[in-house]
This record gives sequence, C-alpha cells and structure tokens, in this order.
Amino acid sequence: MPLHMRLGTEDLTRCRFAVSPLCQTHEALRLLRRPERHRYHRAWLTRVRAAASRLDLSDLWLFMPRGRGYTPDFLGPPPEAPVAAFEDEIARLRATDPAMARVEMARSLECTPGALESARGRELLADPAAAVHLLADVTERAWHTLLAPDWPRLRALLEADIAHRSRRLASGGLEALFADLDDRVVWSAGTRTLRVGDVFPGFPITQRLDGRGVLLMPSVFVWPDVISGFAPPWQPTILYPARGIGELWGGTARPDASDALVRLIGANRALLFAGLVTPASTTELAHRTGLAPSSVSGHLSVLRDAGLLTSRRHGHQVLYERTALGRTLTDPGR
Repeated sequence: MPLHMRLGTEDLTRCRFAVSPLCQTHEALRLLRRPERHRYHRAWLTRVRAAASRLDLSDLWLFMPRGRGYTPDFLGPPPEAPVAAFEDEIARLRATDPAMARVEMARSLECTPGALESARGRELLADPAAAVHLLADVTERAWHTLLAPDWPRLRALLEADIAHRSRRLASGGLEALFADLDDRVVWSAGTRTLRVGDVFPGFPITQRLDGRGVLLMPSVFVWPDVISGFAPPWQPTILYPARGIGELWGGTARPDASDALVRLIGANRALLFAGLVTPASTTELAHRTGLAPSSVSGHLSVLRDAGLLTSRRHGHQVLYERTALGRTLTDPGR
C-alpha cells in the first residue's frame, strides 16, 4: 500500500531539502546487500569491495531487513541543517535516548523472522545504550572507509539535484516539483496529499504532517527505491534517487559527444559539454573526464562566453549547466 501524506496549510510552506552524509552511509551499506541497487554503482562496488569485506557490519545489518521492512529511524534521523556535517550527525546518533532506541530496534527486528528471538538480538535489546554506541561506531568506520574519500563528488551531485528541484519549485510550485521528482511520488493539489511508494508492514498508510512539512533528501544509493515515512516523532521525509547517478563514477558512464559537435567545438570541449546532463563543478567534470582542472576551467569559460553554458554559485561551489542554446546543440529536435 502507498503512504498518503496529508499536508495542511503550514506544511505547504515547510517543504525543504537537505543533504545527509549519515543517511547516504546507511543507504550505501544497504546497497551492498541488495543486487537490485547495483546497476549504477558497479565501478564503486568493485573499488570498495576489499575494504568493505574488512568491516564487521553484522550488527548493523541485523537492523536492515533485506526486503521491505523497518530500519530504526534513530540510525539516520532526518537532518536539521540543509547540508549536515557527518561529525554532527554521528554525535546526534550517539545521543539517542536508549528507551527510544530499544523501541525502534525491537520494531526493526520483528521484520526479520527469528531476529527478535536470536541471541544477538536479545543481547542488543538488553542494553540499548551500549547498542546505540556500538551501531554508531560501526557507522562511523563505514563512513570513513567507504564514503568519505568520495564525499566531495557525492555532495556536488546531491546539491546539483537540489538546485534543479528548487528551480522547479520556484517556477511551478509543488505540482511542478513533484511531477519531476519520481513516478512513485504523486501530488494531488485538490486534496493536498502526497502519495509515496509503498510502506513497510505495520506502518500507518496515512500520515498527517501537523505543520511539520516534508523533508526531501536526494540519495545517490537509494535507486530504484523511494523511501518515505519516518515514524512519529521524526520529521516526515522522502528519500528519492538523485539526478545524474548514471554518470557519477565515470568509466562505463563516460559521456559521448557527437562527431558534429566535436568538429564544431573540439574534442575536449565536446566531451565536457556532453557530460553536463546535470549541473556540475569544475572539479567534478575534471574527475569524470580525466582532464586537468585548469584545462576544464579554461574550456568552460570559452563555452560560457559563447553562450552555451551558464554558471552560478551554489554554496561553496560554482556549478555549470547548459543554456537553452546549448541544449539545442545536444538535442536539435527540442
């Protein structure tokens, strides 16, 4: 059954975006166990396989059901800041109230046959304060081992997605925003209802937001799923696949430029231009294409001066994207 989120008047003004390295860490770990999520990340999986095998993730995976099921919300609570720092998020996890942790861990273990009655399950529930710190330690090791080295490029992609969605919201309101988010996220303006994916067994299928609004978080690793809900008292949240993940790791996702475009603007500029399916920074484009950052910067300046690209500052980065003229060059049929 899909989840129905009922939005009141105050909720309409409290829809916001956020980036959470903690949530990305847990979705990456979930991806390791779910082959259906591997499609866009095979290069990353190959690179991290050896390091991942040295991590003992058994206790954390005990609370990540393989199929549909509940993962304790305290493990990846909805962030309070637009772009959270991992250090702040892991400190918040460690400060979880043990009583709340025990309730959520028990709910999660019930989703996996035999887990609640298992020796390890009973041991963790018997001392929830120790369990919280143990799970935080495992999460922190996984972050530093698997995600931290790539975080600048992951963050750039997530921020580019938010920039795109924010423009959609500004130009067309919630209807335009949710029409472009994911096929499983449907907005009904008449009833002020969001219908989102499926919920796990036992979760209420209708959630009233009571003025809390909706937190929208793009995710690198969640595809092909959309994750929604978060049980009260947590902020209602939707995790959805970010745009551009097919080009994230380079290699097999390396963009192709047409022969005509190469003849028009040169091979390297055409390569950069073809790679700007979504807004990207100089650093990200250099990583994707293998060109030196100084060369990328020079080429982007030429393309911008020619009216094919535009640039804007977003946080600590300058993001480049195609103009209407540039989009016409890559897709003459527009």
